[in-house]
Formats: sequence, structure tokens, C-alpha cells
Amino acid sequence: MNDVAVVGFAAAPCERRGDGTTSGVEMLVPILAEVYEQTGLGKGDIGFWCSGSSDYLAGRAFSFVQAVDAIGAVPPIMESHVEMDGAWALYEAWVKVTCDEAEIALAYGFGKSSASQLRRVLSLQLDPYLLAPLWPDSVSLAALQARLGLEAGLWTEKDLASVAARSRAAAMGNPRAQVSGEISVEELLEAPYVAEPLRAHDCAPVGDGAAVVIIASGARARELCERPAWITGFEHRIDSAQIGSRDLLSVPSAASAGSAAGAASVDVAELHAPFTHQEIMLRSALGLGDSVTVNPSGGALCGNPMFAAGLARIGYAARAVTDGAADRALGHATSGPLLQQNLVCVLEAR
Repeated sequence: MNDVAVVGFAAAPCERRGDGTTSGVEMLVPILAEVYEQTGLGKGDIGFWCSGSSDYLAGRAFSFVQAVDAIGAVPPIMESHVEMDGAWALYEAWVKVTCDEAEIALAYGFGKSSASQLRRVLSLQLDPYLLAPLWPDSVSLAALQARLGLEAGLWTEKDLASVAARSRAAAMGNPRAQVSGEISVEELLEAPYVAEPLRAHDCAPVGDGAAVVIIASGARARELCERPAWITGFEHRIDSAQIGSRDLLSVPSAASAGSAAGAASVDVAELHAPFTHQEIMLRSALGLGDSVTVNPSGGALCGNPMFAAGLARIGYAARAVTDGAADRALGHATSGPLLQQNLVCVLEAR
């Protein structure tokens, strides 16, 4: 079994275009060039490629095949795809390198949300017999979860606004963020509701983007990166897709994945929390104390490109290690309604 480390990461600027003109290829080509430059690698050096995207979001079958144009047809490649966030593509790539089927692998995720009605598209992931026919949108469902937490005394609207204010301030240091800036909690609380008790700042913005991560085996990682981010734990857990059969105020899948991956005692955590109250839930489920820096990139609340945001969280966590800002970091990704699926990746310096 090989040791595996993240040696390169790049993310496209998260933007809301809405004109239908920007494809996955156009978003991927610049950041692929960026990670090649970081690592000194070329296309021919990558032993395995894996992508994450969604045909539902793109509105056409086999849309991921078009994105392969960003890689190029020559030389021939060993390639795979997951109909998930790119974080799950990274998991598949990690298995390949761990099992010595490749020395170097590249995972990427991309999505263009602004050309569709995202809240409606995400309704398609619900139970097709009982929930989907009612078309409850993703924000309204999150509002129900947030209301439950308010009634249970787990958080207040001020707590939610504090998460948003902190995230936007942190995102000022991230040029790829979609939303950033200093704003007070009081100003945020004056904004109208989108779906009570959630306001616009409580919800991740709709945006387009992509992310790329390169991993390498122990034999190659130190050649490619001065301070590799070694993957010491990588776990994925799932809760029931039936919302009515879950306790919506707990995230056992995140707690289980975090425990199995070794989430304790990290310095930095990048959490894929599309809503402010979900960051609070994830901090609790993963046992992250006040000493842990959460979402120094701004997190999904400041840029949530579908099918790339989770991979970006792992990438930003890895960057905290490679840049020396942290000795141990955690990257988290979620998928499905209301934190149904959770993936945790722990990275550290050696």
C-alpha cells in the first residue's frame, strides 16, 4: 500500500455568468495549466484521471465526455468519472495510487449552475415517490432544518449571521471567491428572508467553477512538492436518503467519517457547508473545537460551484499544509439533501 500526498491544487474563479457560454472545458484548461506549472508535470505524466460532474446539472447525457477535451486526445489516458462532486473522484484516484495502479493521478470537478434553476434541479435527488413530486427545493428544505435548530435552541439567527460574516471576511484573502468583504452581523440581520429563517447570506451563492487536485505516491511526492500534504485518512459515510427517517439535527455520517479518518486535533478545517447552520452542525459532528480555524478560504458560503466545491475544500486544506499554515488539516465534502453524504479527508505534513 502506497503513501499518497496532494502535490498540486488549483481552482477556477467562482462566478455567476448565467449566459450559458462557459463550458467545463473553458473552466478547466487554465487551472490544468496552473497545476502543471506548480508540479512541473505534463499530461503524459498523469497515470490516472478521474472527474466529477452531473448530467442533470448540464442538462445533457454524457456531458462529462466533452470536458475530456480539456485533457486532450493524445497521449491516450486511463480515465474514469463519478456522477458526484470531484471529492469523490479524488477518492477513486486515491484508491488507484494507494493500490499501486498509478504513481500520479489527477482529479477534477466542474459545474455550471447559473444556466439552470439550481434549487429545482436539486429536487431531483430526492425520493422519487414521496418527496420529488412535491418539488421541495433545496433552500426550503434547509430552512426547515434551520428552523428545527432554532426551536431546539442549538443556534440563533445571530449565530448564523456570525458564520456568514466571518466567512466573507476570510474570503477577502481568496481571489477565487465569489462573495467577500467586511460586513457586520447587524447589517446581515437587517436583510429580508429568502426562506425563513434563512436570509441570502445564509445560503451558498449560485456560481460556476472547477477545481483540480493532483496526488502522487510517496516515491514521487517529494520530487514534485517541497512540503506535500500527506493523506492520512480518507472516509465516506452515508445517512438515509429518506428525510423523514432521519434526525435532521444530527449528522451521524459526518461523525463516523471523521472518526474513521482521524479528524481529531487538526489545525485547519475546510467544511463544505452550503448553509450557515450546517457549518455549526458539522463543527459539532466532527468535534472541532474553538482552536480550529474553519474555512479560511471563505468556504462554500463564498463560492459553491456544484461538483467542484467539495474537491476545492480538500484542495484548500492541502494548501494550508503545503504552505506551512497548518501541520494537520481536514477537508470535507457533502452531497445529497441536508448533509446526507459526508466525505472527510485528513492531511498532514511529515
